Amino acid sequence: MRKLDTLRKQLTPGKVYRRADLAQWSNAVDRHLAQLVKEGFLNKLAPGLYYVPKQTVFGEAPPEEHELVRSFLKEDDFLLTTPNAYNSLGVGTTQLYNKRVVYNHKRHGAFKLGGREFFFHAKHRFPKKLSPEFLVVDLLNNLSNLAEDKDEVLKRTLVKAKTLDRKNLRQSVTRYGNTKTKVLLAPALKEMFNAA
Repeated sequence: MRKLDTLRKQLTPGKVYRRADLAQWSNAVDRHLAQLVKEGFLNKLAPGLYYVPKQTVFGEAPPEEHELVRSFLKEDDFLLTTPNAYNSLGVGTTQLYNKRVVYNHKRHGAFKLGGREFFFHAKHRFPKKLSPEFLVVDLLNNLSNLAEDKDEVLKRTLVKAKTLDRKNLRQSVTRYGNTKTKVLLAPALKEMFNAA
């Protein structure tokens, strides 16, 4: 019982833990984790992934998505986004997608974490945070997956691209654009360069 209490004291509400991280405080980690889950002190999110519930005035808060993904990947080097971010560009995307996309270096595929589905895409490069220039490139990279009128969104996105920072757009196209996106944005970049 003393080892279980030692383990319990190491756990912070609102945090996500991997089984391997908790083994250092327990001589029977699987038994202790099962006991803490049964008590409701811990929630099992996925195989080997646990969450200490955080209580709010509205009840139990779900784990933060960034914390969930960080624990799953065992690193902070990823970009968590959603197609809903395209709506901020004002190019005619209005759908609300229940989809979370994780650009990272390790995993590829759909994974269910804490009852939510995440789509992991292993990429060599991605930015640390979202920018309008990256969103334009990412939208064009994923244009075929959107539910909206693709021709109309494409037309508006190419107009929007010309209003962005030329240097940042060129860097985003070079670093993150697929071949088709590079071809689509080449005329806009040329026009911006000539106008400068």
